[in-house]
Amino acid sequence: MHMKWNWGYGIAALYLGFVIMMLGLVTMSMGRKVDLVTDQYYEEELKFSDKMLKMKRTQSLPEQVEWVVTEKNIEINFPEQADKPTGKIIFYCPANSENDRVVPIDFQENPFVIPASQLNKGRYKMQVDWVSGNEMYWNEGVVVIN
Repeated sequence: MHMKWNWGYGIAALYLGFVIMMLGLVTMSMGRKVDLVTDQYYEEELKFSDKMLKMKRTQSLPEQVEWVVTEKNIEINFPEQADKPTGKIIFYCPANSENDRVVPIDFQENPFVIPASQLNKGRYKMQVDWVSGNEMYWNEGVVVIN
């Protein structure tokens, strides 16, 4: 028996190929791990306006927080006018939430040094939430640990 190829078979093959491709994509995406920024997303959203005020206050400082990543350390320089800042430094790893770290600011001298060995290799969003005197400040940026 000889089957004759026509337009109907071609269209059916095209639709069948599309369905197989979509099922493959859905299967792959279901197996993918997705980390949220935080499990307490709603509570964090409520704090967002406070964060914006801290950022605005930080931008008005004559001198900004600066950091340098070396092979062994992350050195964070606070402004000279900051009087023994307190607070915390949050390292958020978008690729894997298990790498997230929170380091309390235990200020002894400038620069504040964090050993790079405390963090796994990768790209982190660093958030510096600090207080000097009665004023609260916020800095953030990206650091890469090799």
